[in-house]
Amino acid sequence: MSHSTVPRTDTEAEAKENPPAAHDGATGGTGKPPAGNLSLRLRFRRDRVLLLMTLPAILLVLLFNYVPILGNVVAFQEYDPYVSDNGVVSILHSPWVGLENFQRIFDDSAFWNAVRNTLVLFFLQLVLYFPIPILLALLINSVVRPRVRAISQAVLYLPHFFSWVLVIAVFQQLFGGAGLLSQLLRDHGYDGLSLMTDPETFKFLVTAQSVWKDAGWGIIVFLAALASVSPDLYEAAAMDGANRWRRMWHVTLPALRPVIALLLVLRVGDALTVGFEQILLQRDAVGPAASEVLDTFVWWNGVRNQDFGYAAAAGLVKGVISLGLVLIANKVAHLMGEQGVYKK
Repeated sequence: MSHSTVPRTDTEAEAKENPPAAHDGATGGTGKPPAGNLSLRLRFRRDRVLLLMTLPAILLVLLFNYVPILGNVVAFQEYDPYVSDNGVVSILHSPWVGLENFQRIFDDSAFWNAVRNTLVLFFLQLVLYFPIPILLALLINSVVRPRVRAISQAVLYLPHFFSWVLVIAVFQQLFGGAGLLSQLLRDHGYDGLSLMTDPETFKFLVTAQSVWKDAGWGIIVFLAALASVSPDLYEAAAMDGANRWRRMWHVTLPALRPVIALLLVLRVGDALTVGFEQILLQRDAVGPAASEVLDTFVWWNGVRNQDFGYAAAAGLVKGVISLGLVLIANKVAHLMGEQGVYKK
């Protein structure tokens, strides 16, 4: 009985000419290693164009953000910038004092007053300022007409581009001793007031200035998060009988939750920076007891009093505390099931 050597079908012919590759779990059956198992050399060759594109930005970050960190060594010295015209030479020839500057800080009542004012302003802005961009984003997102929404966004964004000098001038014209509010009160037989020079209300005044200037700008991230929510979710919730408030609670807010967690972690890390220029411009009006924060404390002692080692020690303490706050807040975000600044 003879057997034909010609394949009976085209499929068999193709299979005979191109036999299937042996299954390899490490390569996924393609003969190539998966992207996660590529060597460093292969990944560098693959991404070399992207790396070259990011190189200028990396150099700028290293030059202006990381190289200056080396200057923190003056916190352990009695730094004298007049030893030489070269700052590096001045650092090398300044006497070493060890932890003396830090001991002076912890014994200085003015430093602890600045810490207290900084924390009070941070908690006020966290409670009164942080929720406002979220509420504004929800309000703008609920506007149906695109033209009204665009005009509202433009009006809210505008104060962000004002300098702090202009913002404080506007508040002075409204709430100062000769401002609009005082004139209105005097016209009706009441005594005038000046909120701009009242130490008791200064912290609320600073918070109000921050809200007016930056709340509109802060809604950009939240609006971007809301734009990524599928309309099908709202339609499904409406079909299930959810009213507007229910849809906001069960659809909108869960969509904003990762963004809120991330921005909250970043805000906590920035807790000890509450607006240097804003407060410095108003420092003399209310006095340092009510307005001194860590940034102005460092500036006053370092630039005005020429005590560079002492000011650098205060700035270093602030940086270490801020780093600790970021790590703690990020850990809390992980416990809440959010990613935070970085993954676990």
